[in-house]
Amino acid sequence: MAYQQPHYQSQQPLPTMGMQVAGGNRNAAGKPLHSNGKRDWSHSLCGCMESCGTFCCACWCPCIVHGKNKQRLGHLMHNGQPDHDGGSCCSGSCWAHCCLSGLGLSWILQCSNRGTTRERYGIEGGGCGDCCASFCCGPCDLTQVSREIELEEKSFRQRY
Repeated sequence: MAYQQPHYQSQQPLPTMGMQVAGGNRNAAGKPLHSNGKRDWSHSLCGCMESCGTFCCACWCPCIVHGKNKQRLGHLMHNGQPDHDGGSCCSGSCWAHCCLSGLGLSWILQCSNRGTTRERYGIEGGGCGDCCASFCCGPCDLTQVSREIELEEKSFRQRY
């Protein structure tokens, strides 16, 4: 049996198209990235009055805003495009938030959704900050998350 020399590639492989991430622009406001690759929220937590309708709904019916946020974000993550219905008012997430509100624990669901949103958009922060924002000012948190999702949804309309 003869010994075979290993075959070595003499040329580098040709470049290929980079991997495309499904979805819209995840930094539509063009926020600068920090050295760790993360960025700030596109809108401040206290800037919730700039979206007065969402903020008012979050004050009086936070379960609806939470349910819509969760559904819109889930649709973007799983389908790579916005939910044409804008998220259902009466989803399971909405009812869970409503039930936990009676126990004063709805902020836990908001904290989880805020963390998911922060991860998707590469936003600076952590679980402790998510919990503080959700617990201390639920309507502001819901509005900020909604506005971040809305920026990605709007980026689709600008492309087409």
